[in-house]
Amino acid sequence: MRELEIIQHRQIEGLSLFFDTVEYRTPHFHPEWELIWVTDGTLSVHYGASVCEGSAGDLFLFHPGQVHEFRRIGDTPTFLCLQIAPQLFADAAPILGRTVLEDSHLNPSLSEEQARQTRQLLRQITADYLDRPAFYELSCVGLCGSLLHLLLTAVPCRTMTDEERSQSDQRNARLERLIRFVDENYMHKIRLSDFAAAEGCSTSYLSRFIKAAMNQTFQAYVNSVRYHSACRLIDGGGMRMLDVCEESGFSDYRYFSAAFKAQSGLTPEEYSRKAAGDQEAPVRRSLHSLERFYTREQSKALLARLRSD
Repeated sequence: MRELEIIQHRQIEGLSLFFDTVEYRTPHFHPEWELIWVTDGTLSVHYGASVCEGSAGDLFLFHPGQVHEFRRIGDTPTFLCLQIAPQLFADAAPILGRTVLEDSHLNPSLSEEQARQTRQLLRQITADYLDRPAFYELSCVGLCGSLLHLLLTAVPCRTMTDEERSQSDQRNARLERLIRFVDENYMHKIRLSDFAAAEGCSTSYLSRFIKAAMNQTFQAYVNSVRYHSACRLIDGGGMRMLDVCEESGFSDYRYFSAAFKAQSGLTPEEYSRKAAGDQEAPVRRSLHSLERFYTREQSKALLARLRSD
């Protein structure tokens, strides 16, 4: 699942920052703290049993190893993302790697002043990160420490026990194996029972595991991967729809067309005509994400717009 995390222009070890316009990103996790500031549009954020809609100004924080998913609602949303590895403060605050949040949506827990301070710190970190003045690395790391202190003293959180940490690692390792299993087999007939046998678990246990970890059924997840595979093939052009259907793992064309319309609101043919007319192609489409990242100069322009708001 690590391949789902695309970090642009990494400059400081343990710290990454980028703007992202996202259509979707399937359930994923990573070892860093991830702070999201929604700047445009409405973002549907799924984490655990929670589903939250974030609009411009909303803030989300995910602790290391926390599974979360992004989906577009209406106009394609853009957010500013800051990822901070706990190792950046390993000597000063080793507890960061074991801290978990009660709720990732920060706005209900932050006062207006705390939310304002959070966005101001994010602006300053982003400005230093993009402009790179002398010793900007020290400024960015210092401001990130202040930012985490502000947030973790303001929102409900707790420290995991050794047993909880071990269970979390085992859960995420199994989820990573599941996603790899689907990636390698979605184009053929795929059965949860085969994965269950490889894991030494019952199918019913894994069904509950997937529902809890991904907030969807196994078949719904497989259909989503197949749909995104079909979109990628159609975007490439030159393929017959029947071949797209077969290579994406759908059992027959009627099912393919129905599943496609359920996901996009369009038939495969309608989607193909729309894709052919799009002037600006997405930067990256994979089985797990459709996102547009930005160059340094484009990111500076986005930041300037935030400063003027």
